[in-house]
Amino acid sequence: MRQGQGTAELVHEWRTLLARHATVSCALEKALEVEHGIGLSEFETLDRLVDANCSNYRMSDLACDMHLSQSALSRAVARLERDGLVRRDMCPDDRRAMFVCLTAEGKRVHRRALPTHRSVLSETWGVEQPVS
Repeated sequence: MRQGQGTAELVHEWRTLLARHATVSCALEKALEVEHGIGLSEFETLDRLVDANCSNYRMSDLACDMHLSQSALSRAVARLERDGLVRRDMCPDDRRAMFVCLTAEGKRVHRRALPTHRSVLSETWGVEQPVS
């Protein structure tokens, strides 16, 4: 516990964080789905791949960076792969490892969805939610 902070304050801070996360995540999920046909996990995967600016991103590293379980990331990547936005490649040095690679179509979808994501993020980030 932080010095000088009581349990009730800490719980309130935690609940405020959860409420903010839920508000922003729900707004992003809805806007991305309606306007671009992709979910938040799919957009975040594309966004991380674009930010990494590399041709190969290890699935295990991506899962850690995104704070998703391996199975949740696998499902998101499978949807992206099905839609031609990424491809998966085996690591030539480690047959257990898998790389995720952004396709040209994935870059295009990301470029189109990026303003929506950033706009919704800006609009919802500071919205206060009642916490009980």
